Amino acid sequence: MSENEHNNNEATVEEEQENKNAGTTIESRTNPDRPGRQFYIPSQIVSEFAQKGKDHLSKPFRSQFILALTAGSFMTFGALFSILLAIEVEVKGLYHLLSGFGFAAGYAMVFISGSVLFTEVNVLLPTYVFNAMEKQKNILKFWFSAYIGNIIGALFVAVLIQLSSSLSNSFYTELSMYLDKKMKFLDHGWIGWFQIVVSGILANWLIGMAAFLTTAARDLTGKILGTTLPVVLFVAGNFQHSAANMGYFSMGILSSDKYEWYEFLLLNLIPASIGNIIGGAIFVSLIFSYAYKDDIQTALNKKE
Repeated sequence: MSENEHNNNEATVEEEQENKNAGTTIESRTNPDRPGRQFYIPSQIVSEFAQKGKDHLSKPFRSQFILALTAGSFMTFGALFSILLAIEVEVKGLYHLLSGFGFAAGYAMVFISGSVLFTEVNVLLPTYVFNAMEKQKNILKFWFSAYIGNIIGALFVAVLIQLSSSLSNSFYTELSMYLDKKMKFLDHGWIGWFQIVVSGILANWLIGMAAFLTTAARDLTGKILGTTLPVVLFVAGNFQHSAANMGYFSMGILSSDKYEWYEFLLLNLIPASIGNIIGGAIFVSLIFSYAYKDDIQTALNKKE
């Protein structure tokens, strides 16, 4: 081996060691969009949100609506699993943990499949609008179609579950208890309506952070873990998340006459949805877009 080759090899080893100590690899230098670390940094995450929002808007309407249907379906599966895991569990901490873990399965399917969930859209579209600095048509149409598609998808799975007759009486007893928790605000009158709005803000703030952590992860295990932690928290806190409630309510409408459909819609889903929009758009999209504005604009300029 010549002296020059020996020196080059030593330089390469030293360079790789320096990159490793800095938390990066050669890959991150040659391809900035694939960092050597095992997660994306916050400014990259916000940029990914904006890109996902743009990608959703660019899809044909039929694709948007189909993906909204699948997301709603996954919400009912998540609601189903959250109840099944917690049946007859007496220890409150374990009860909340298992319920949240069960519902996280639905969210994992949504995030990883690229389905269109109304409450995730509350984060992605505002992020795109805040950073793209350009007018986009059909944003409200897409938002509305995501909402309606989620409801239809949730009801579709609930009908299939009911027709299957697969579930025991203990499941429906537990479901009734879940519905009572979701509808407890009825006892507070109009104050309860505004309490649901505030609870919805907290719920979508957490779901926005679930999307944040899931986007940050670069492997499947990290994405599932990132999804699970905030979901467990919002389920345990009984925060009103409209997409999640669609799953519970769709099964409740078909199995019980304790609450009317208009009570679910007008006295829970609508105020929860208003809070969800505020929580996702302001407490996740706007805050992080503003905090990392310079980094995001630098990245956008490089792409141009």
